[in-house]
This record gives sequence, structure tokens and C-alpha cells, in this order.
Amino acid sequence: MAKKSAQEIGLPRLTVSPRGAARLKNGHVWVYRSDIAAADSIPPGSLVTVADPKGRPLGTALYSSSSQIAIRLLSSGRVENFPELLRERIRQAIAYRKLVVSDTDAYRIVFSEADLLPGLIVDRYNDLLSLQVLTQAMDADLAREAVLSELKQQLAPAAIIERVDSRVRELEQLPPRDSGVIEGTKTSTIFSMNGVRFHYSALEGQKTGAFLDQRENYAAAERHAHGDALDVFCYQGGFALHLARRCSQVTGVDSSRPALEVADQNAALNGYDIEWMEANAFDLLKDYAAAGRQYDTIVLDPPAFAKSKKNLDTAMRGYKELNLRALKMLRPGGVLITCSCSHHVTPPDFLEVLSQAATDSHRTARLMELRGQAKDHPVLLTVAETSYLKAAIISVTR
Repeated sequence: MAKKSAQEIGLPRLTVSPRGAARLKNGHVWVYRSDIAAADSIPPGSLVTVADPKGRPLGTALYSSSSQIAIRLLSSGRVENFPELLRERIRQAIAYRKLVVSDTDAYRIVFSEADLLPGLIVDRYNDLLSLQVLTQAMDADLAREAVLSELKQQLAPAAIIERVDSRVRELEQLPPRDSGVIEGTKTSTIFSMNGVRFHYSALEGQKTGAFLDQRENYAAAERHAHGDALDVFCYQGGFALHLARRCSQVTGVDSSRPALEVADQNAALNGYDIEWMEANAFDLLKDYAAAGRQYDTIVLDPPAFAKSKKNLDTAMRGYKELNLRALKMLRPGGVLITCSCSHHVTPPDFLEVLSQAATDSHRTARLMELRGQAKDHPVLLTVAETSYLKAAIISVTR
């Protein structure tokens, strides 16, 4: 019998079911709790050696004692030095962004599984970094110290701010933690995307503060936009500010007054005259469509309607209603830029609901572009969950 290495002896060993083993062999990095053997003795957040039912090693993974995603594969081999592996992958993630990011000082640096750093999100906003920790293993002191040290060494930010998702920490059975500055003191700055400037306050707003995944779609929308424009679910004005450079008039609509206040500050920062409206998007589109209001360009960028598969039918009805009303409101030659950030809504699903909306609105619609998330949010081909954003650009001919 071959002698076990020190690494194999030192790490807890976890056996997965045939289904779990097949999932890993096919390139996915998650195994659900229903596909692992009992793991009561494994400490939360541990590195574990993963084996198939015949005892053959499948790699090294991060273990969660509470999440339904029980293990997230870190490497198909043995991990000899976990902190150094984290450092190396951060360096690789930064190097990749140097290849694919341009015309901005705000972008995602680390995208969790897509950068082989499960449970870690890092975004850059000019001289500030915003960090999210989403798993037990990444929340451990050893991992935190390696991540923060490498980020400081590579990027020399003015400050690093942690944005805490309380619901995720509760699901991971992690102790409560407040969002706050963990390195430096600065909490606000101004960043730019595609030549448009934005105010950024690190401890306010959704997610890490802005929707960086739409950056390339903002530029695409600007290329096609014209005339009178309506940006629905405008948040802090990402699409509206880009449309203002091409359109004669722009109106941005959102239900959040704080978001609209920031949007107005962003418009002033760029010298744009944009009308902002606080309203419920569904009610407003219903009223405007009934009143015969017409636009040349409409943007729909709603929040995720399908956060799980059980919400999919309801989500599809919501997407159809929004797009049906928007299509009715477009003048001939008008352009609809419509988005879905629901992973469970696939591109074919999204195109099908847009097709149904076009049919029911009695409009002839052409698909000009079907886009995804910006390249700093890479898609791992074997992990479908890393692909989530759809942005369709549609022209209405009659």
C-alpha cells in the first residue's frame, strides 16, 4: 500500500456520491450536501480532500458545515500552501483584468468561482476596493490575511471596504459583522466608465455599490440609442447617463429615492440634464402604455425576478409584462434595451419571452444584439451559475 503524503494525512477526507463525483469530473466545482457522506467531525470552513466512492482522490475543496453547497472544489490536486494559492490566484485575476478591461477605473477584480476563488468578490472603484466574503473558508483569519495582504501589495488602494451580506453570513452560520472599512480610512471617490463619471460611496447602495457587470452594455446601448429615451429601473443612472450623450431627452425611473438622488448628483457631475422620476415601474409602464406615450429608446434593467427555480414561472410573467408594455410604447425605428440578471432565466428562455411579448404587442421586432455580463465578470464554461446577465438590444420596425 502506498504511503500517504503529509497533505493527505493533515486534511479531513470527505467522500462524495457517484453523482457528486461525476459532477466534479465534468468540471463543476460544487457538490451539494445530499451528495456527500456524513461530515459531522469536519470543522466549519476546513480544507478537505475529496474522494469518490472507490476512494480515488478528486482534489481539494473548501467545506461548509451549513450551506447546501457543502464543498467548493479549489484544486483537482493537493493544496500544499493555502495562503500562497490564494495569493497566486489573486495575481492571476488581476493579470486577466489587465487584458480585458479598458476605458474604466471601476471593474470586478475577483469573481468567486469564475476566478477559482470560491466565496470571494472584490471590486475596484478608482482608488477604493470593495470586498465581499461569502463562505466559511474565506472568512477564516488565514484566508482573510492572505487576501488583504496580496490586494494591498498588488493594487495599493487608498482603502479596502468590506460589504457584508447579512443573509449570507446567517446561512453560513458566521458571526454577525457590520460593513465597514478594514484598511485605510477613505470611503468615497469618483470613478469613470466609458468616459462617464460617477460618485461612489463605499458603504451605500446595492451589492458593492454599482452594477459594474453592465459597463460594456452601457456603451452598446449608447451606440444604438436616439431620440426621446426612458430608462426604467435606472438605479443610480448607469444607462441614463450614457444615453444622455446621444438622446435629445432622457427620463430615468426608479422606486428608490436615495438611488435617484445619487443619479441626480451623477448627472450634475457630467453636466447632463436628465429627468428623474420616483415610481413603481410596472404601474408607470401600464399607465404610460394606456395613455399612448411614445419613446424612441427604452431601457429595462430590473432586479432578478427568479432568485430560485420555484420563482421561474412568476419571473417569466413579469418579464413578459414589462417588455410587452415597452414594445407598445416604442415608435417605429425605436430601440429596446432589455435585461435579465436572473441566472435561472437562460438566454433561450429570455428570447422566448421577448418573442411572445413582440407577438402580443403586434410589433415587428429584430434582435440586434444579445449580450452578457462585462468581461471582468468571466464565465466559467463548466459552471453555468457564473453566467447570469442577459441584455438584448431590439429594434422595432413597425
